[in-house]
Amino acid sequence: MYTVMVVGIIIVIVILLLAVGTTSRAYSYKHTVDSLEDNPYMDQEESKPQEDNHKV
Repeated sequence: MYTVMVVGIIIVIVILLLAVGTTSRAYSYKHTVDSLEDNPYMDQEESKPQEDNHKV
């Protein structure tokens, strides 16, 4: 009985440590944003004809 409880507690602690480590790495990841000059979608939006969104 105690063996099962000790093994269960060890498993819970290991999973908790892995979750905390993963979350810590995720928050420390440096995200970057592309500049507007490098955005390939800017050219597509400029070449689209303007749609009239007025609905009656």
